[in-house]
Amino acid sequence: METTQTIELTPPSWTQQIIIRTVTRADLPALEWDGEYKHFRRLYAQAFERAQLGLSRLWLAELPGRGLIGQAFVQLNCDFPELANGYDRAYLYGFRVRPAYRNCGIGSQILRTIEQNLLSNHFCWLTLNVAKQNVAAYRLYERLGFRRIGEDPGIWHYIDDQGKRHDMHEPAWRMQKRLGSSD
Repeated sequence: METTQTIELTPPSWTQQIIIRTVTRADLPALEWDGEYKHFRRLYAQAFERAQLGLSRLWLAELPGRGLIGQAFVQLNCDFPELANGYDRAYLYGFRVRPAYRNCGIGSQILRTIEQNLLSNHFCWLTLNVAKQNVAAYRLYERLGFRRIGEDPGIWHYIDDQGKRHDMHEPAWRMQKRLGSSD
């Protein structure tokens, strides 16, 4: 007598459905997160133009049916070689995950993708600044192998979508990670 076995296939976890890819021009409006970051519209356009020139890479995480749930930008070369020198050091910035998707491994997944891409392009170091008040992000970076190497006054400015200048003061910790290391 032959027995039939029924196997129930569990659909993959929603985190396994996430697609991490580079940003296209058509993605720029989605980076504003339904208007929450509309004031950075010009910054996003400038970052995209830098990416077109090979000076940076813009990454996003999307969940099919839900849209953009995370983003991260990486400068490969800039005016501050201690951050990104175009050779072996890159600088991570603009990294965020939508609040509903935090603490699910999305940030780690995005960072692993970025690190693999940088390693394959012969970068050895990834630097970043994290606001001193952003303790959760600091812990994430530390858990992923970043080490604090100094402070940054966090003084910068941007022109918003209305053409108004905003002067920012966000004291930060400077962190770095040697890519390919497990510590």
